[in-house]
Amino acid sequence: MQKKNNKSEKLFYSIGEVASMFDVNTSLIRYWETEFDIIKPKKNKKGNRLFTAKDIENFHLIWHLVKERGMTLNGAKKKLKDNRNETENNFELIKKLEEIKSVLNEIKNEL
Repeated sequence: MQKKNNKSEKLFYSIGEVASMFDVNTSLIRYWETEFDIIKPKKNKKGNRLFTAKDIENFHLIWHLVKERGMTLNGAKKKLKDNRNETENNFELIKKLEEIKSVLNEIKNEL
């Protein structure tokens, strides 16, 4: 499933907004929150989760490892624990390459 980009930068996102970004159920967001210690949403007085932009970035990284690369949750946790910086750098590189590919495809279609 393709992640949906949310261009407007907000301070906090509700669990529903995060689930919508990734086109998943809120239960998966709650589950990943319990499984990965890099996801730390704030909670308001009612107990509603409020996710920051950093949490969203971490969800993208987890999504990449689990859904795109096909890793198990334990494998993704181990990878993030053992060499998080390398994993983040590789993920950023992949995102940039996908953007370049998209631009080149647009140019190709215009020719």
